[in-house]
Amino acid sequence: MSRPRISKKDREFVKEQANFTCEYCLLHQEDAFFTFHIDHIISLKHGGSNSRENFCLACLYCNLNKGSNVGTVLPPGDRFLPLYHPRKQRWSDHFSIEDILIKPLSEIGEATIKVLDFNHEDRLRERELLLKLGRYPSKESLVYLQNQVKTLIK
Repeated sequence: MSRPRISKKDREFVKEQANFTCEYCLLHQEDAFFTFHIDHIISLKHGGSNSRENFCLACLYCNLNKGSNVGTVLPPGDRFLPLYHPRKQRWSDHFSIEDILIKPLSEIGEATIKVLDFNHEDRLRERELLLKLGRYPSKESLVYLQNQVKTLIK
């Protein structure tokens, strides 16, 4: 069975809605070597749809680390927790930026940081360089965060 294609119109919509920012780690497309991907927030194999409400923009590293995951198990108690959902949750409710680290503000934030490996050594070096250049978080990413409230699905 082949995967349904995401239309060019939907791809452009998602990119513009995200202000060309990874909706997980807030890296801006201009600051990345690789082109960003349209991510299915809930993967098709887990029952997610091929619709704009289930798409977000993700950098290569966030998309590859996330894969088809929808959550993870965290101690104590080995509880299953869902990953952050950019269409239903505000980034700033689950994460904060402290220097070059992305810190969790919630269990969902903790689960997402773990699975997407936000604070991997290579990603920290990249953010350190971008911070020195005044590009992390970028102005475009901050605009995305301000506008995110308007695009949340109720």
